Amino acid sequence: MDKNILRQALLEKLQADLDMLSRAALMAREEATHEESKATTKYETHGQEAAYLAESQANLAGEIRDNIEFYKTLDLPAFEIGQPVAVGAVITLELRGKPSKYFLGPRNGGVEFAFQGETIMIVTPQSPLGSELLGKYIDDVIHLPGRSFRVIEIV
Repeated sequence: MDKNILRQALLEKLQADLDMLSRAALMAREEATHEESKATTKYETHGQEAAYLAESQANLAGEIRDNIEFYKTLDLPAFEIGQPVAVGAVITLELRGKPSKYFLGPRNGGVEFAFQGETIMIVTPQSPLGSELLGKYIDDVIHLPGRSFRVIEIV
């Protein structure tokens, strides 16, 4: 697996999220400053609510920008057979005979992105699944409430 191509797929997903969030923040800002959003009584808060929304979306956009820069330089090591799971690994887990892929990354847990016709979900070491994955080997079983996964590949 070429992890540079994987990185590019992840960066494209983050950029798409950033673009969407930036457009939403701009729309909320325009709504907050629009003439019709100005309060005529002390009970009208539409403009203020739109301003809070715009600020929150701008903050999230800033976080995504930081994450894009972070992932551009993240070391993505190749994992040889016999090496345990660590940050930077792509892990294939099997649940009831169905494989699913996860990328153990330091940020952006829960983000899913497409890579070579498959969906990969980012998990972090802070998440229940990510913390269970750390240090595991091929054929190890991970138990989470209501589910048990078997590690079938580490790349």
